[in-house]
Amino acid sequence: MILDEKIAAVVTGGASGLGAATARALAERGVRVALFDLDSEKGEALAQEVGGLFCQVNVTDEASVDAGFAKARAAHGVERILINCAGTGNAIKTATRDKATGEIKAYPSAAFEKIIQINLIGTFRCIAKSAAGMLGLDSLVDGDRGVIINTASVAAEDGQMGQVAYSASKAGVVGMTLPIARDLMGEAIRVNTILPGLFNTPLLQSAPDHVKAALAASVPYPKRLGDPAEYAALALCMIENAYFNGEDVRLDGAIRMAPR
Repeated sequence: MILDEKIAAVVTGGASGLGAATARALAERGVRVALFDLDSEKGEALAQEVGGLFCQVNVTDEASVDAGFAKARAAHGVERILINCAGTGNAIKTATRDKATGEIKAYPSAAFEKIIQINLIGTFRCIAKSAAGMLGLDSLVDGDRGVIINTASVAAEDGQMGQVAYSASKAGVVGMTLPIARDLMGEAIRVNTILPGLFNTPLLQSAPDHVKAALAASVPYPKRLGDPAEYAALALCMIENAYFNGEDVRLDGAIRMAPR
């Protein structure tokens, strides 16, 4: 796919981190970008910066997602590109024993379900609705009708203690990539997923310097946190390379996460 002003894109989780970097990269190529996010302050500011559109969207809510796509399409036309970066995590073990009191607790089901709803079902909800919109478009001269890129995590393959819900949700995103690509192969819509490692996103930026230094040192090479612009560069490669389809790609400096 050739990136220019004729192309529209939707980036979920687009107000910060990986989504924001990708939105900037797309806008620099002339693409009309709509940002889906809950954070209206950051979202509106970035939309103004890149000449795009902010849509306040909760990916766990069907009506909210529908309204977001309707607003984006009214302004830019139906998107040719969907980048799914909306997601969150928590840190809860499957079962725990309090060392002081001996009290035993099981993982609260509601907390597990929340992560699945946002990271997995929210991602699929946006994929299905975007793909349905893309089906109404004509193919471009290079043959592509659309491109969908999802964000999983290295935790999909080597999750750490306390990451069971997060790992399960991200493994689900990896697991559905190829079937969705096959569902859409007859419609010239390509689907790929990026598995980021340790990236310098707002979540890690709030950590103490010594924690960030230790995390950076754990990366085999290069020994640093990933730059969101590097995620964006891979996303653009997946969009522009027509033979990139049905793939799940780690972007992690060769790290393999330890148990804790």
